[in-house]
Amino acid sequence: MKKTTQFLLVAVCIICSSALFAQSTITGTVRDVDLNSPLPGANVIEKGTTNGASTDFDGNFTLTTEASSGQIVISYVGYESITLSFDGSTNLGSIKLASDNSLDEIVIIGSGVIDLAEDRQTPIAVSTIKANQIQEKTGNSDLPEILKSTPSVQSIQGGGFGDGQLFLRGFDQVNTAFMLNGQPINSPEDGRMFWSNWSGVLDVAQAVQVQRGLGSSKLAISSVGGTVNIVTKTIDKREGGFLQQMVANDNYTKTTAAYSTGMLKGGWAFTALLGHWQGDGWKDHTDGQGQTYFLSIGYKPNDNNIFNLMITGAPQWHAADGFNSLETYLERGRRYNFAYTGVDSPNLLKGGFYPTGRNVYHKPVANLSWDLTINDHSSLSSVLYASAGRGAFASTRTGGTPRVPQYARGSNNNHNWYGLLSNYTNQLNENFSLNVGIDTRLYNGIHFRSVNEFLVGNSLGASSAYNGGSYEITKVFGGINPWNVFFNPNDDHRQRLHGSGNYDYEEDINYYGAFGQLEYANDNFSAFFQGSVSTQSHVRTEYAYAAAEGVSEESDKINNTGFNVKVGASYNFNENNIVFINAGHYSRQPFHSDLFVDDRSSNQLNPFVKGNQKITGFEAGYQFLGDQVSANLNLYHTTWNDKIDYSSRDTDNDNFDDLFTQTSPLKQVHMGVELEVFTRFMEGLDINGFISVGDWTYKGDITTLTRDDTGSIISQGDTSYIDGAKVGQAAQFTAGISADYEILPRFRVGANWNQYDNLYGAADFGSDEFENENNRGSIKLPSYDTVDAGVSYKWLLGKDDKNSLQFRVNINNLFDEVYIENSRDNIHVDSGDTAWKGVNVNNGVRFGYGRTWNVSMRYNF
Repeated sequence: MKKTTQFLLVAVCIICSSALFAQSTITGTVRDVDLNSPLPGANVIEKGTTNGASTDFDGNFTLTTEASSGQIVISYVGYESITLSFDGSTNLGSIKLASDNSLDEIVIIGSGVIDLAEDRQTPIAVSTIKANQIQEKTGNSDLPEILKSTPSVQSIQGGGFGDGQLFLRGFDQVNTAFMLNGQPINSPEDGRMFWSNWSGVLDVAQAVQVQRGLGSSKLAISSVGGTVNIVTKTIDKREGGFLQQMVANDNYTKTTAAYSTGMLKGGWAFTALLGHWQGDGWKDHTDGQGQTYFLSIGYKPNDNNIFNLMITGAPQWHAADGFNSLETYLERGRRYNFAYTGVDSPNLLKGGFYPTGRNVYHKPVANLSWDLTINDHSSLSSVLYASAGRGAFASTRTGGTPRVPQYARGSNNNHNWYGLLSNYTNQLNENFSLNVGIDTRLYNGIHFRSVNEFLVGNSLGASSAYNGGSYEITKVFGGINPWNVFFNPNDDHRQRLHGSGNYDYEEDINYYGAFGQLEYANDNFSAFFQGSVSTQSHVRTEYAYAAAEGVSEESDKINNTGFNVKVGASYNFNENNIVFINAGHYSRQPFHSDLFVDDRSSNQLNPFVKGNQKITGFEAGYQFLGDQVSANLNLYHTTWNDKIDYSSRDTDNDNFDDLFTQTSPLKQVHMGVELEVFTRFMEGLDINGFISVGDWTYKGDITTLTRDDTGSIISQGDTSYIDGAKVGQAAQFTAGISADYEILPRFRVGANWNQYDNLYGAADFGSDEFENENNRGSIKLPSYDTVDAGVSYKWLLGKDDKNSLQFRVNINNLFDEVYIENSRDNIHVDSGDTAWKGVNVNNGVRFGYGRTWNVSMRYNF
């Protein structure tokens, strides 16, 4: 008996000892498959048990298990789960999760020319919106709306479909660089962005990344405020697709379908998307409709080469929303938008109203990319791209007594744009990496006014020396159909409007640049140097105001050289604390629109333009990466010298006559601090917040020159005393809190609150307020806040739950906040003036949207 007892004791000890020594430790890092960014708060569970762990804010996890072998399941909200095996203590390394939507497991094509923050060791101030967030929260909004819950960003909806604007650190879209798969898409003429031309980009976006300030882009681009990178879907590894139907306020409806073959035998892959939308618009008489198409053809002949051809476009038309005085909105309601009635037109909008203006445009974009892996240390990435834009802003012209609409005059902005980007990457050794590349852009802009639709009669007289005096216009081209406008453009100068108030000219802008980056990185320290140099040429060709019949007048070629340099460094005190500092200087060539006294009617050079604009930026940051809380703190200071301000404003809302104001070089200084906080204190609940405080002012005084739309001088040499005035149009204080909670499996609710303060009207340099040495600066607009909310549920279907039916409801401006979005005027309140919330009612303003909603159903297969 004693021996039996001893045997049992020994056996128990052996079993316990065996169990003790069988204990395993599994480690790894969970990352997003698309952007290679860490996924904090991902769940790591030992399969068949409740034993688990969560990743920290760097994506790292450590799981201790008493089993000598087995499997772990890694999951994250919005991503596909993955099951991995382990055998003893194991370091699983980098584990990639794909977004849980229909077009997942994406291969980024042209990755060498897409400057994402994750591709560089030295940090920057950045926020990334991923595909699942875009899919759920976009609804029927423009791209700027989805970025409004990031620091120092303000989205202005603008009134009509696609008329939204984005301000970044107080700089408008002209001075924020927008990139589509590494391709610059701001207008080469003046830097502007028109979201109506890109209304389908969020349907095909894999991610949108906002890089505030200096950013990581190596190109010589207009990134004074920052850079927005839009990365689209390309090659899908797996077969799948989706069907989606959305309905929203004001009779909005959108239908979208997409399908991908996945990677086929032979290395081919095909992805296609088609969509159609239409709606009445939140503002009165801002109807619109359009389509989205996207085609990706991928080919991977071997492991070293990947090719992809992408074609996308968003033909659309939409009626525009004009500015009105605050007094008018208070009398008629904030949805008020003037439109004509009783117009005998084959293209009448429903309800018998004809808009004062309508945007019609089609701008297909194609790019061919080639990613070449040369060896284990080096690669070459190239993208050849082209776009051809055709369309116009058609405004209603009146005549007679009483004045009635006569015809729709199209201000046409056509272009042919070609470019090549190529980047060579070499990991020189364990610590040093090198990037060098070229950036070539060839642009031809074609601008003229024409009759897009006759409302009375079927002809119109015009006159110009180029056409031998008086001539008759009898044809319209395209009308309001963007497909017709694209395939039936007006190439006949004798069917274009010449004479007073009209124009007909072209410009050729050719750009050649080279860039490079050298980065050093070890475990704790990283540093980089970036540089680029470019030359840009401009030639303007005049037709409408040429002196001789049939002979165009060509300007002298203007050549400008520009460059930028950036340096930065970071230090990791430990895995939780990182600090960085970056600095940069841009010598930016003037825009084409800056170079001429009036680029619409004259080859005369603008005497105010003396050279390049100078932008100098400094920024510093601190990152805290904890298990449940992560935070980013950024400080910035940007000085912009030798800026030429070129602005236009409608002085007659019925007739859309314009005044054009140019200024002598001015100076802006933008500085501020930004804080982002991300938390996950309990499973399934994310609470994030941000606050940004800016101080954006003009420095020094300027001289203004004002012309009308015929080129005649209205005023010359007036001094505007703007020193110390606040830069307007974007709130200098923004804050927000967002929460997202998975109440039940795949059933989620979320909301975000945004606050805007220290918002000022536009600095109207030609106004009386700024022509007096005792100027009172920019008017201050009332602060406001908005709340958005959403609910979603995903119902798993099919074998192994591979298919799903997803429902989403969004309500924006939940409490129907009434607020002024921006003001184009700067009229202060004097004694006896009527004001609303401290704003003179004579100011031309826009109100923000009231409560809006959208509901969508999406079948993923």
